[in-house]
Order: sequence, then structure tokens, then C-alpha cells
Amino acid sequence: MAPDWLHWAQRLQAIAQNGLTYSENPFDLDRFRQIRAIAIEMLTEGTNVEPGYLLNLFQQEEGYATPKVEVRGAVFWQDRILMVKEREDGCWTLPGGWIDVGEAPGRAIEREIYEESGYQTQAVKLLGVYDRNHPRHAYPPTGHHVYKLFFQCQLLSDPIEGGSNKENCETDGAEFFDEQDIPELSLARVVPSLIQRMFEHHRQPDLPTDFD
Repeated sequence: MAPDWLHWAQRLQAIAQNGLTYSENPFDLDRFRQIRAIAIEMLTEGTNVEPGYLLNLFQQEEGYATPKVEVRGAVFWQDRILMVKEREDGCWTLPGGWIDVGEAPGRAIEREIYEESGYQTQAVKLLGVYDRNHPRHAYPPTGHHVYKLFFQCQLLSDPIEGGSNKENCETDGAEFFDEQDIPELSLARVVPSLIQRMFEHHRQPDLPTDFD
């Protein structure tokens, strides 16, 4: 369950960002910068992330503050699920990442899967829209409020013949795993309950799309 301080810090950052976007009075702008500084102090205390990194991260955000949007792909082959190994922590996750500005969600997940695994896929169904902050998912704390879109994606060629498992700057491996043999997960990106849910969707294709 996300701690209260994380929700408070994210809300303070959103108030600060909105105020800095729409205010013109220099005294108001200074107050909103102070609010942002308080949010950074809270996040630094709770996550041990350097305050300078958080300040730079938040200064890049412009306009009205809304949740960020991430995509993840569930790709199955012979009842096994595709996972990629993250260079950052050496653990595994479903392929995916941030949606680029101007990019459709379905196209984004097809791109991410190809970039991280080398497999060409087609997005065929939105399986779930999950709030990273929702307590039932038990994600570790992060500075941003994130919505995570999970897609079912079909392989366009047999992995033995057409997959390249190519490496890139973010991942250095791609493999298919049985449900009973899921490797250590990169918990900032995916949690065990959602891996299990993807297998449930795979076994029951008529399940409706999940949402929080």
C-alpha cells in the first residue's frame, strides 16, 4: 500500500506545478516554488533520492499536472509470457515504458516490445488500466502518479524463427517464462499480482478490461 506521505507529496507537487503554470503574481509564484520544495523534501526523506534530481525532474513538467501514462505488453507463446531483463536492476519485467507525445497507446506498446525484445507484435486488446498508486498493487514509492495500460499483444512470427532478442540500452535479455517459473521482478515496473492477472486474461480471453 502506498504510504500517505507519498500521496501528499504527489498532490503538493501537482498543486505547485499548476500554480507555476497559471499564476503571474511573483509572490504567488514564490509560494508555489516553496510548496514544490516541501514535496521534494518529503520524497527525499521517503525514497532517499537526491533532491537535486527530483527538482530537475519536476522542473521538466509543464502545464496542468496529470498522471503520466505507461504501457506494458502481455505477449504469450505456448502458454508462456514474454519478459525482458532490465539493465538497471538486473530483474525482469513485461516489456513497456512511457508513451511518447503524439503516439497512440497501441503503437507505443508495439514499439516498446520491438525495441526491448526484437519481436514484432500487434496490440489486440486493452487488458487493464491500473493506477500505480492503488493500494492493491503494492508498487514501491515513486515521485510521479502513473496510470499503467496493459495490452495483450500477438506475435507476428514464431519466436524461434523470427525473434532476435536484441539488446538495447535498457534491457539485455528477452525470454518466455511459464507461470510457475517467473524470475525476480523489477518491482518498480511490474508486480507479481499483475503478472498473475495477465495469465488469467490469457486463460479466459472473454474477461473484460480491468480498471481501478
